[in-house]
Amino acid sequence: RARAHARALRAGLERLFQNHRELFWEPGAGRLGRAALLDNARWLGREPLLRFLGGAGGRLRMGTLLSRQSCQARLRSAEGMSLAEFLYPALQAYDFLHLHQHHGCRIQVGGHDQMGNIMSGYELVTKMTGTDVFGITVPLITSTAGDKLGKTAGNAVWLNRDKTSPFELYQFFVRQQDNIVEKYLKLFTFIPLEEIAHIMDMHAKEPEKWGPQKRLAAEVTKLVHGREGLESAKRCTKALYYSSVEALEDMSDQELQELFRQATSAELMLEPGMTVLDLCRKANAIPDGPSGYQKITDGGVSINGNRVTNPETVLILGQHILKNGVSLLRVGKKNYYIIKWLQL
Repeated sequence: RARAHARALRAGLERLFQNHRELFWEPGAGRLGRAALLDNARWLGREPLLRFLGGAGGRLRMGTLLSRQSCQARLRSAEGMSLAEFLYPALQAYDFLHLHQHHGCRIQVGGHDQMGNIMSGYELVTKMTGTDVFGITVPLITSTAGDKLGKTAGNAVWLNRDKTSPFELYQFFVRQQDNIVEKYLKLFTFIPLEEIAHIMDMHAKEPEKWGPQKRLAAEVTKLVHGREGLESAKRCTKALYYSSVEALEDMSDQELQELFRQATSAELMLEPGMTVLDLCRKANAIPDGPSGYQKITDGGVSINGNRVTNPETVLILGQHILKNGVSLLRVGKKNYYIIKWLQL
């Protein structure tokens, strides 16, 4: 599992650098420096325990490690702190030492919550090599409620398309509030500061257009998923929020599954004279009997974004069934069904 996670992280980071080279690096401005993506299992996995304890372990002071705020918090918690957790800062410090000795690395960057670990690395490298090295911490990205974003909190935004689709990534940034969007434009995009100032000036005059949010979402989605990912996010946005039949018809199976992750999929054969009621029942989208019939007449069913109130309406190609052989059935506000028609 750890190896699979490492491969996925590598793929996401490689994609970021590739998209940056292709989409954000200005022609004639030189070449983007080559990024070396290293897995610390390559050196930690080969380091004998006794040699590690006699080398790096002998230079790290217990009092300093125990005084770290993160360590104190874990020690005071009901679960306590395992030896493996306690040694984590030591291993991260050793990573800094290895990268310095073998790759000339002199700067370690991390979130503000990594301050203690970065300090441990700084102390280890300076003691063992006498070289000045440096740490840079950046503020953690938090939710509107002030909570840390991450997998532990259950609100992570992933680079992996299987976990966060281009549409979900786009929507995360397009929903940011006015008081944070300028900061995010500076943190997550390569837009020049002068242009960001102009974007915010225009937003002050026309806030209803959500200009900064849309630009932020587009820039980040393009960086993470490329041009195709951004186009996918826009198609999904039009299909879901603007009931665009054209966007639905252009969507791939992957996009449909990403957009409606919780949707039920069904494959059906189109029979002569098949009605809206037949479709709903075959898809198990409504209960049998009068209550299901009434669900439709009360306006609780829509097909491809259009409400249908007559249960006896016969399904029509091009209207109820799109040219890509798909129907998007919605029952109520949130229950979606993706119908794939066979042998049309």
